[in-house]
Amino acid sequence: MSEKHDDTDQLARRLLEDSGVDPDKKGPSQASQLAALARERYELFMSDDGRPYGVTIGGPNLALPLRGKAGLRSQLARIFADTNNGTVPSQSALADAMTVLEGVAAMADPRTPHLRVARHDERIIVDLGTTDGRCVTVGPDGWQRLPASPVVFRRSGAMKPLPEPVRDGDGLAQLRRLLNTTDDGFRLLVAWLIATFIPDLPHPILAFRGEQGTGKSKGAAMVIGIVDPSGAPKRTAPRDLKSWAVQAFNSWAICLDNISIVPDWLSDALCRAVTGDGIVDRALYTDDDVVVLEFRRVLAMTTIDAGALAGDLAERLLTIELQLIPDHKRREEAELDQAYAEAHPAILASLFDLLAQVLKVLPDVQLSERPRMADFARVLAAVDHVTGWRTLASYRATAADAVADVLDGEPFAQAVVDLVDKAGPDGITLTASQLLEAVEAPEKLPKKWPKDPTRAGGQLKRLAPALRTIGIDVDDSQRGPKPKKQRLYKLTASPERRCETASPASPQASEAPLTCGNKGDASEGPTASPLRAAGDAGTTEGDAVPRAASPQGNPSGLRKQRQGDAGTAGDAEMRHLSDAITPARRCTACDTPLADVLSAAGETIHPCCDTTLSTKPSPEKE
Repeated sequence: MSEKHDDTDQLARRLLEDSGVDPDKKGPSQASQLAALARERYELFMSDDGRPYGVTIGGPNLALPLRGKAGLRSQLARIFADTNNGTVPSQSALADAMTVLEGVAAMADPRTPHLRVARHDERIIVDLGTTDGRCVTVGPDGWQRLPASPVVFRRSGAMKPLPEPVRDGDGLAQLRRLLNTTDDGFRLLVAWLIATFIPDLPHPILAFRGEQGTGKSKGAAMVIGIVDPSGAPKRTAPRDLKSWAVQAFNSWAICLDNISIVPDWLSDALCRAVTGDGIVDRALYTDDDVVVLEFRRVLAMTTIDAGALAGDLAERLLTIELQLIPDHKRREEAELDQAYAEAHPAILASLFDLLAQVLKVLPDVQLSERPRMADFARVLAAVDHVTGWRTLASYRATAADAVADVLDGEPFAQAVVDLVDKAGPDGITLTASQLLEAVEAPEKLPKKWPKDPTRAGGQLKRLAPALRTIGIDVDDSQRGPKPKKQRLYKLTASPERRCETASPASPQASEAPLTCGNKGDASEGPTASPLRAAGDAGTTEGDAVPRAASPQGNPSGLRKQRQGDAGTAGDAEMRHLSDAITPARRCTACDTPLADVLSAAGETIHPCCDTTLSTKPSPEKE
C-alpha cells in the first residue's frame, strides 16, 4: 500500500514540475488572497470616530463597514468563493484578513461617512437609499437627481429607500389632506421638514400632541417616513443609554411613540441628541480599546401630556396639536397607506422646491433677537420670507406653551412662583435651605419635591430658564457672609409680570387697582404683546424672544390671556381708570405715588408701565 502512495506522490510531483510549479513551495494562504482581493476592489479608510470602512472602487459612493452582515467581510467572502470555484474561506482566514485591512485603513486619511443627508459646499445631498447609490442634490438654484453621490454615505439595516421626487401637482397640499391639524400647525410642520434636510444645525424635537383618536402615531410615522423611511418608524422608549445610542447612530430621523414618562437619563440623552452627542463604549473582544458613537439627530415623539417632560427638554420641543377625527372622516389603514405612498414623490419634490428657495435667501436672513434654537429660528424666518407665512411667531408661541406646561406640572416651581409674586419689587434673596422653608409645601409631598436644600438648589437651577420665560429672574451669583459663604438665590419678578399679577384682592391693588391693567391695550410696538399667538398682528421675523408676563391667577403666567389681544380683561377695567387715581394711592408695580406722576395738563405717561393716566373725571362720574 505504501509503495502505491509513494508512486502517486512522485507522479504528482513530476506533473507539477512539468507545469513549471515548484512542488515544495506552498501557495498563498486564504487570508493573503482575501486581503489582496480587498485592496484591489475597495478604497479603505477610517472614519473620524475610528471605524474602518471600504468604498467600492468605481462603484457607488457607499461606505461599507469592515465587519457586520452587510459589511465588507461578507462581500469579500462571496468574491473569494466566486473566484475560487466555490471554495469558501475559513473564518480564521477572514479574521486575519480583516486585521490586515484595518491596518491599511488606518494609514489612509480619515473621512466622514454621512447618514441620509450631507452638506457639500453650498448644496445639500440627500441619499435615496438605493443599492446603486442614487441621490438628490439641492442648492440655491434648484434640485436635481444624480446617479452617484459626491460625498460618502453609510447605510444601516434600519434604513429604507426614499422614492425619487417627482413634480406631480402640489405635494404640500397632498400632505395637508393626510394630517388633521390647523393651518398654522401644518405650516410650522412644513418648515420643520425643510430644516430636517439641513444637517448642520440643531433641530427641535417634533411633538405630536392630542387626545386619543387624533392619529398621533400614524401622523408621526408618515412625517418621519418623508425624511428617513424605516422598517420601524415608531419606536418605544429605549431601556438604557446604550440601546438608545445604537438606535440614534443608525437612523437619521427617529420617532418615540406614546411617551408618557421620560426618565431623567433619557431626557438628557434626547437633549444631547438635538445638539450633538457621542457615546463611548468598550470595543468588542478587547479590554483596552473603545468605540465612539457620534450623532446629531432629527427626533419626534407622540404624547398626550407634555407637562410630564423636563424643562430643558420642553424648551427643545416644537409642538403640533392634532385635532380629533370625527368618526365619519376616519380612513382605513390600507387606504391611508396607499394615499401616502402615492403622494410621497410629489411631497418630496415640493419640499425640495421650497428648500432651494430657503437656501437662496438664508445667508441674508438675520434675527435681531435669537431664541434658544437660534439656527432653526433663522430657517423659519427664511421660510416666512419665501412663503409669507408666520411660522417663527407660531414657533415662539408653541415654545412658550411648552414651558407653561412644564411649570404647571412642577409643584415646586409653582410654589416658587407664588413666593416671588408675593414679594415686593426688590424680590427675595435667600439660601436654598431658606427657600425650602419659605415655599408653601403641600401636605403630601409630590415625588419631584426636593427633599433637602441641595436638591432644592439643583432643581431651582434646572427651572431657571423656564422661570425667566415667565418673567422671574434667578440669580445665584451671590454668596453669603463668612465663614459659611452659602450660595444665595435672588428671585425677582419683572415689572411686566408684577403688573400682570397685580390682584384686586391684595391690599396694594385695592388702593390703586388698575394702574397697570391696560398692558393688554392694543398699542403698537413689541411691548404691546410679549407673547403673541401665531398670526397676531405686529409680529415680525426679527421680533424679540417672547418674554412671559403672568396673567392673573395663573402661576405659570402663560395660560388665560395673551397680552396685546383685543378684548382682554385690562381693556374693560381701563374705562374707569381715572376713578381709581387719588393723591393718596400708589402704583402696585413700582410703589410710586400716583399724584407725583399726574401733570397739571391732566395727562402724562406712567414711568413703570407706559400707561396713559388722566385726571379728567370719567363720563359716569360727571
